[in-house]
Amino acid sequence: MFNDIGALELVTLVVLAVLVFGPDKLPKVIQDVTRTIRKIREFSDSAKQDIRQELGPEFKDFEFEDLNPKTFIRKQLDNDELGLKEIRNGFDLKKEMAEVTDAVHGRESESSSDSSSSSGSSASSSSGSVGGRIDMTKKPQTPALDDRPPFDADAT
Repeated sequence: MFNDIGALELVTLVVLAVLVFGPDKLPKVIQDVTRTIRKIREFSDSAKQDIRQELGPEFKDFEFEDLNPKTFIRKQLDNDELGLKEIRNGFDLKKEMAEVTDAVHGRESESSSDSSSSSGSSASSSSGSVGGRIDMTKKPQTPALDDRPPFDADAT
């Protein structure tokens, strides 16, 4: 519960408690607080036990922590009945990101565009794709003089 409190923060809380309650009343306040926390825990445990008894033997292994969405999802994803681990391990994100980066920067298309430009084919440059890949660089394309813009019958 208090795992993230450091030593300096704990000392500050103790000094503050001594200043607020005084050294003579502080032990009684600590006893009252611990008694209250103990009662709350007992009430919580008995309520959990009553709920488990009411649910019946089908929910014998039911944990209330599973009601937390993060815990529920983590538990379901760790379950290997669906084969999700194989799917998750099948993705190589670094390789895929490198391919996307190369496609965006046109690194791979430069080598294939050199061979296509030397052959003099204009089909690959007019379609905007090089070697079967889409050229994602934002180069302005100049349409040929006899090319008409696409006609959309629904737009008129």
